[in-house]
Amino acid sequence: MANTKSAIKRNRQTITRTERNRAEKSRMKAARKTTLAAIVSGNKDEAVKAASVFSSVVDKAAKRNLIHPNKAANLKSKTAKAIAAIG
Repeated sequence: MANTKSAIKRNRQTITRTERNRAEKSRMKAARKTTLAAIVSGNKDEAVKAASVFSSVVDKAAKRNLIHPNKAANLKSKTAKAIAAIG
């Protein structure tokens, strides 16, 4: 257990950041599932809307260093490819 005031504060900050990051990652996963469900259903309009939301969430996660920027690009590319295949 932390003894100094600074160590206690660091523990508090770590807990807060961990909760925030977990929520953001969860939001990203939920957006991805929604997008994939729209793609599987074959509804292109719905899939495009869901992909737009997913793209925004992924970009924010990459900006906040929750995921690597290349991973964000790969995820967005995969969804764009899948939507194009609906055609």
